[in-house]
Amino acid sequence: MNVLFEDNEVIIIVKPIGVPSETTRNGEKGVLDLLKNQFGLTDIFLLHRLDRNVGGVMVFAKTKKSAANISKQIQENTFKKTYLAVVDGKVEEKQGIYKDLLFKDSAKNRSYVVNRMRKGVKEASLEYVALSEKENKTLVKVTLHTGRTHQIRVQFASRKTPLCCDAKYGSKDRNGDIALFSHSITFTHPAKNEVLTFTAFPNKINYPWNLFGSGLDD
Repeated sequence: MNVLFEDNEVIIIVKPIGVPSETTRNGEKGVLDLLKNQFGLTDIFLLHRLDRNVGGVMVFAKTKKSAANISKQIQENTFKKTYLAVVDGKVEEKQGIYKDLLFKDSAKNRSYVVNRMRKGVKEASLEYVALSEKENKTLVKVTLHTGRTHQIRVQFASRKTPLCCDAKYGSKDRNGDIALFSHSITFTHPAKNEVLTFTAFPNKINYPWNLFGSGLDD
């Protein structure tokens, strides 16, 4: 496990693609379990999740107090997350804000943009900046305002620019993993009261990230 930072309160890692965030219903071990084994810990707390086929920066708490502190930051939207994504096609504007109502169908593990508020529907908001365009693909940086299931995937797909290789939400490209990566997190350390930022980048060798080369570092 690639560990970016570790102290008595938190562990920040780069989650590998293909590994679930926590143990699945069929007993497959996730990042949470791998960290317990790697560090010999009995208690470690999952604070946020990434889909199995999404890699990138995650933070875990090592104490209940730290977990409560960071969970509160997430609830109050002072915990900041940015993602890198590659979408099929071109976004309409170079930068913008997407606001939608999302309904999560738990049985299908899928979210939908809907037109009205009802039971099971939540507001979703993000902002994005288009960084580069290559071969009818667009590299975007996304900042989440809310944390809904499959939020980035479904909000871009609803505008006919699905994430590259995301077959579930309409991409016809089948040449790699879903082109979404947890690029950075910013939060206040629960004990030291200092603001920390941790950043990572997707593997530039892998498709479709390889289309953009050094542009990933901009």
